[in-house]
Amino acid sequence: MTEDHPAPHPTLEADALSAEELRGRLARVREEVAKAVVGQDAAVTSVIIALLVRGHVLLEGVPGVAKTLLVRALSASLGLHSARVQFTPDLMPGDVTGSLVYDSKTGDFSFRQGPVFTNLLLADEINRTPPKTQASLLEAMEERQVSVDGAARPLPDPFLVAATQNPVEYEGTYPLPEAQLDRFLLKVELRLPEREQEVEVINRHAAGFDPSNLAAAGVRPVAGTDDVLAARKSVSAVRITSEVAGYIVDLARATRAAPSFQLGVSPRGATALMNSARAWAWLCGRDYVTPDDVKALALPALRHRVALTPEASMDGTGADEVLQGILTTTPVPR
Repeated sequence: MTEDHPAPHPTLEADALSAEELRGRLARVREEVAKAVVGQDAAVTSVIIALLVRGHVLLEGVPGVAKTLLVRALSASLGLHSARVQFTPDLMPGDVTGSLVYDSKTGDFSFRQGPVFTNLLLADEINRTPPKTQASLLEAMEERQVSVDGAARPLPDPFLVAATQNPVEYEGTYPLPEAQLDRFLLKVELRLPEREQEVEVINRHAAGFDPSNLAAAGVRPVAGTDDVLAARKSVSAVRITSEVAGYIVDLARATRAAPSFQLGVSPRGATALMNSARAWAWLCGRDYVTPDDVKALALPALRHRVALTPEASMDGTGADEVLQGILTTTPVPR
């Protein structure tokens, strides 16, 4: 099934806005999302970072922590076109990308676009569909196009896949292969809310909050496509010194040498960490990347690009635990 948001309203000329004004608009986006989602600020920021560097995000959390609501609210506050696909065992690749449809009147085949032709695609419970359908997103995520019958059809810009998966429900699921996990810029783990945050959720629902009606909750578009594209240009100007670049490479190489990992971070993963740190530095108001920016994004950028050895898994060691150890022991440039 798919679900679309209305077309965004026009925004001011984003190219004329300063970096500070663009950051202000994105800060208001986070405020709008907070009207619907409580206590997931880090996840909202992660999706914004992915938008700024043409990435994709994998959201993992137990059912009921507002993964789907977060993506819908972010799309509504950015005024982006969005579509939702509920991934199920019987979903076919053409249900996602689109397919050729025969017209009996003309005798010709015409292409009918699938829900992937949008700005923000919510791939809900992506690990509940077989690998063949999961793989239908590979070309869209990497090359931002869909090839059908030998013809490449470009996707809109911006384009982001926000996929969700539940970590505790293994029965009837198909784990994502390493090649597809590597296409996600960040993997964000949504935690259960603190007590005060959960009380706020209950109070909102008691007051009549309806997750299916974001407009009634006051969520409105405060930015648009032009703002996202202009912010991207500004992020691309953020400087990264050779020392910080070397620090990122040292972290990636340390994962390949770690005894607890049978699979370390690839050069693509190191590049993803660099891009994420650059966007985070820009959001923080700087035009240069620091080692602290790298550390701040290391776990979400790398945790899904490594694989534990069977021995480490049996010992109960987690990927985040090993990565934290690497962050502690890898020399930090001054």
